[in-house]
Amino acid sequence: MTRGSSRSSTHPAALPPSGLPGLDPRWSRLVPVDLADGRRTFHVLDTGPVADQVGTVLCVHGNPTWSYLWRRLLADPPPGWRVVALDHLGMGYSERPAVPRTLAQRVDDLGALTAALHLSGPVVTLAHDWGGILSLGWAERHREQLAGVVLTNTAVHQPTTSKGPWLIRAAHVPALTELTCRRTPLFVRATTLINPPRAEKSIRDAYAAPYRTVADRRAVGDFVADIPFAPGHPSRPALDGIAGAVRELDVPALLLWGPRDPVFLDEHLHDLRERLPQAGVHRFETAGHLLPEDAPEYVAAVHRFVASLPGAGSVPPPAPADPGAAESAGLIALRRRREDSSPAVVEVGGRTLSWAQLAEQVEAAAAVLTRLGVRAGDRVALLVPPSLELTVALYAVWRVGAAIVVVDKGLGLRAMGTALRAAHVDHLIAESAGLVAAAPLRVPGTRIAVRAVPAAVRRLTGAVGPLLDGAPVSSPTPAVEVHPDAEAAVLFTSGATGPAKGVLYRQREVAAQLAVIRSTYDLGADDRIVAAFAPFALYGPALGIASAVPDVDVTKPGTLTAVKLAEAARAIDATVVFASPAALVNVLATADALTPADRDALGRVRLLMSAGAPVPVALLARLQALLPAASLHTPYGMTEALPLTDVSLDQIRAAGAGDGVCVGTPLAGVRVAVAPLDAAGEPAAELTDAPGVTGEIWASAPHQRARYDTRWLLDRAADAHPGWHRTGDVGQFDPDGRLWVQGRLVHVITTVDGPVTPVGVEVRTQQALPAGPLVAAVGVGPRGTQQLVVVVQDGTAPKAGALADTATQDAVRAVADHPVAAVLLCRALPVDIRHNSKIDRVAVARWAADVLGGDR
Repeated sequence: MTRGSSRSSTHPAALPPSGLPGLDPRWSRLVPVDLADGRRTFHVLDTGPVADQVGTVLCVHGNPTWSYLWRRLLADPPPGWRVVALDHLGMGYSERPAVPRTLAQRVDDLGALTAALHLSGPVVTLAHDWGGILSLGWAERHREQLAGVVLTNTAVHQPTTSKGPWLIRAAHVPALTELTCRRTPLFVRATTLINPPRAEKSIRDAYAAPYRTVADRRAVGDFVADIPFAPGHPSRPALDGIAGAVRELDVPALLLWGPRDPVFLDEHLHDLRERLPQAGVHRFETAGHLLPEDAPEYVAAVHRFVASLPGAGSVPPPAPADPGAAESAGLIALRRRREDSSPAVVEVGGRTLSWAQLAEQVEAAAAVLTRLGVRAGDRVALLVPPSLELTVALYAVWRVGAAIVVVDKGLGLRAMGTALRAAHVDHLIAESAGLVAAAPLRVPGTRIAVRAVPAAVRRLTGAVGPLLDGAPVSSPTPAVEVHPDAEAAVLFTSGATGPAKGVLYRQREVAAQLAVIRSTYDLGADDRIVAAFAPFALYGPALGIASAVPDVDVTKPGTLTAVKLAEAARAIDATVVFASPAALVNVLATADALTPADRDALGRVRLLMSAGAPVPVALLARLQALLPAASLHTPYGMTEALPLTDVSLDQIRAAGAGDGVCVGTPLAGVRVAVAPLDAAGEPAAELTDAPGVTGEIWASAPHQRARYDTRWLLDRAADAHPGWHRTGDVGQFDPDGRLWVQGRLVHVITTVDGPVTPVGVEVRTQQALPAGPLVAAVGVGPRGTQQLVVVVQDGTAPKAGALADTATQDAVRAVADHPVAAVLLCRALPVDIRHNSKIDRVAVARWAADVLGGDR
């Protein structure tokens, strides 16, 4: 410490105490730096230069944390990268000057420190909280070194819709600042307590360790006081300058976000996305303000980000051909039939719209959307039940060049709100219930009533519209040219195999999907579809085919009865039926109620397509008797890409028995391969289509999703094979090139004898037991030594579950082809809401472990 430094310092720099969890003392070093006001000493955590170094990750913490925030990345640095994490002056274990430092000074400090450290190679900044603006200030001044920017839960500007984080505003009051930030450790302690998954006490104590006394905490209050909420604040010019300069940063960027943050909200993330449009985004839905603490997976994100930088060996996916701007893919068929007076959409037992009426109403609704400020490129959420109103609203959104956001209400209100906030919709179209729910769900955007709503609802929600007001179009909406790469839809997965994810489709993928559906099933203008499967309930107009939706909630497929299906088929003289397996199970269960006229209507159906989950052969055989003229097909796919393969009942019978469910061969233009599983159940890097090899299924198709929305890490999971989609399913090919799906990768049972896939065991068990009950095959115990347990659904079983009788156990073990540790009975297996058939095997495994361990 120099003499000049000591005269203006309240406390010298020091090394952290030993024993702080996860902190390697070998990382700590004290770095003297010459600044404009004298020499100061910083405490820095530094992994040090490495051989053949690629670059440096510069980690910048916020208030009131310290470099300890980045310990996980220091423990696991990206290969070839040095990691440096500083403590700001006055913070952590750096020197504590007597005079408060301003934003501009701290940016200067950061630049002087990096110069003193002689950082070599390109630099990627990684920052949190108030460290975000400081790191961006450094980035703006060091363009020649800057390779990329990573930000976690921060802000550079207060959106006009926000007064600023209320916690910070409260602490900004001088008296409260003194009390909460300096005189007491309240602010320091609260930072590690506001996070949803609270860290262990030893971790919280480590964060508070540098701030034990009032003098230690002086800079904590100074940091808060330096936040320039008011225009006349001394640091406001520096903040505005950096915020403006961010728009000029043309380097790769990544935003990692914890949405459970009471400090930085979704509107702050949206502002950052507007300033850094090139940035990837990944939301860790269970994380809060201290994202690096709440989401240890951020380390993997940093690894992938630096590996994807130009020159780091990454391989970008092939760029699709650019055919130029065109009409929205979903509107082409509707435009061609706009003079047609035949039925286009039928509500069974209700209203009908002809093609001409549908086209007219879409134009009128598009004019209303334009008047209400909906523009090309906006995102519009649709919270409208399947109906004529929903059909018109959807195509009107596409008519103005905007993108639809569709969330399955089967997710539940809380998850729906999470999904809509993640998508950051610009507008919401809803009926009264959806409008009222939008505020507590914290859904952003303009509220638009689909139909006239009560005055009380309008006042409560601020709704505008209605969208469908019946008024004639006075001035048609100008034609909108939509680029093939423009967003068309964000569709959320059902959450059956993990948290619901937003799947982004561009116009080019929608066009390709429509084309593959038409060609695969030979659909033409003379076909008429009963759409009892949610993803296809709105596709009729886009396909140019008349459609009817049965008088049921298509998001609850188990409510479809045989009579309701026949009513829909009779209403349009249907030739095609789209329905989920769960819906078809109930159709068969209620078939005795059909009249001769009902059976006649179903007898004219030429094609049945059922997707969303495996369909047992026995179920298809029974359906064949109900629809004798129909060719029965069960395509394989998912929200991210549907369909990928297709197989008919006749083809399934020809395939015979196999290990799993036969889903047929890849469709034209689709490539499918597997990444072989090793003995531990982990997929290999290479892909193969060799027969008899079980592995994780990958697919590549023109109609697969463009990317996941705000799930950057999921997109990076396919980096090894650019242009391919990693399905998360496991399966294998047979010698004739047919794909057999054997389950989900996360459900693979890892025994001492190698991996066991669940679906084959389940199918054989269903076939061996009377009535073919629902079955789950799960692993119990540590990975690598798991025991195979088979759980059979039995409505008469005790609520807590029970061991199966000897005859059932013997029947299961006879067909399992693997040692079975136990056969259990449960009253009901947990299944997803959308399909009523995808089993939550993770939950079943926990339940089975409890039963076998005597906890139930």
